[in-house]
Amino acid sequence: MTTAAQRQRPALPALARLCVRVALDRVSLYLPVVLMGLLALGTYWLVRSTPAPAQAQPERPVRHEPDYFMHDFSVKNFEVGGRLKSEVRGVDGRHFPDTDTLEIDQAHITSYADDGRRTVATANRALSNGDGSEVQLFGNAVVVREAGPNAKGDPQPRMEFRGEFLHVFVNTEQVRSNKPVTLIRGSDQFTADSLDYDNLGQVAQLQGRVKGVMVPGAGVTPTPR
Repeated sequence: MTTAAQRQRPALPALARLCVRVALDRVSLYLPVVLMGLLALGTYWLVRSTPAPAQAQPERPVRHEPDYFMHDFSVKNFEVGGRLKSEVRGVDGRHFPDTDTLEIDQAHITSYADDGRRTVATANRALSNGDGSEVQLFGNAVVVREAGPNAKGDPQPRMEFRGEFLHVFVNTEQVRSNKPVTLIRGSDQFTADSLDYDNLGQVAQLQGRVKGVMVPGAGVTPTPR
C-alpha cells in the first residue's frame, strides 16, 4: 500500500534542481556587477601604485662659479701647423664655464705674431677669453712688444704700455684702456687718460691730459690723435 508521503518523495529532487537553477540565475545576474566592481578596484589600486610623473625641474640660475682650478700652471696654445702661438703662466687660475673665461693671478702671458715678434704681458690679475685672443690686465699692467721688423720688413722699435688696466686684442694687435696709461715707443714717451692703439694701422689715439716727449731720430712714431 502506497502512502501520500511516499508518493511525494520523487518531487524533492526536482524541487532542489529548481532552487539551484534559480540561485544560478540570480548569480549570473549579479556576476557582471561583481566583475565590474573588481575591475574598478584593480584599476584604482593600479593608479595608486603607479609613480607620479616627474615634475619638470625649474632651470637653475647660472652662477659665476669656477669649474676647475690651477696652481703654478703653464698653458701653451699652438696653431694647426705646430707653431707656438701663445703661452699663459700664473700662480693661480680659475675657469668660469658661464663666460668661458680664465682668471689668472700674477699673470705672465707671451704671444707670438705672424712675423715672429714676441709680446709679453704681465699683471697682478688677468682675465682671458676662451681662445686667448682677448686679455684684460688689472693692476700693474705692462705690455711689451719687442723690437724687430714688421710684416713688410720695416724695422719697428720696442713698444711698452703701462697702466692699472690694459685691454689687449692679440689677433688684431690692439691695446686699449679707459684709465691713465703710459706709452713708450723706442725713446719716445707719452702719457694720457685713455688709449686706443692699433699696431697694424700704426695709429695711437691718446685722449684726456696728453703729454709726450719725442726724441729726434728715434724712428717713425704712430700718429697721436
